[in-house]
Amino acid sequence: MKPRLKNAGARRRVAEMLRVDHAGEYGAVAIYRGQQAVFGRSPATAPIAAQLAEMEAEEQKHLDAFDRLLVEREVRPTAMTPIWNVAGYGLGVVTALMGEKAAHACTEAVESVIEGHYGDQAEEIAEAEPELAATFREFREDELHHRDTAIEGGAHDAPGYAVLSRVIRAGCHAAIRITERV
Repeated sequence: MKPRLKNAGARRRVAEMLRVDHAGEYGAVAIYRGQQAVFGRSPATAPIAAQLAEMEAEEQKHLDAFDRLLVEREVRPTAMTPIWNVAGYGLGVVTALMGEKAAHACTEAVESVIEGHYGDQAEEIAEAEPELAATFREFREDELHHRDTAIEGGAHDAPGYAVLSRVIRAGCHAAIRITERV
């Protein structure tokens, strides 16, 4: 997929989008891996570990797509990747240690931010970059499915849900702003 935008400002904006989305998918994979590291240790939590592995596989598919797009469009990835890896994995481990509902609350919070982010991006570039907008919409649907799965799994029943959700959402928004630039 070749860039269609001729304007340098528009190309920079798409580069920001791709950098952020790549980092977000990288972080999501790390979160799910951290959660699986906890839940995968016991037969009692094998069902949630399997569910998380499925979601991780979808996030990995997204990450692979953004890896390709960064190369095709000559966009540098964020310099924050090592930090997002540690932060994502740590968030996954901590929320899993808090229990299944807290892990679901983490997923619900992250995916709520990301699906809105993809929706906004798709709308912003729909006319100039219809293929890329379609990719954003496709990935948004996967994120919505993850969010809905987390809600069904009891995300809103997690101890301290309101605070946990606000903190995670704020962290996601901060990561987006930082990754656009760094």
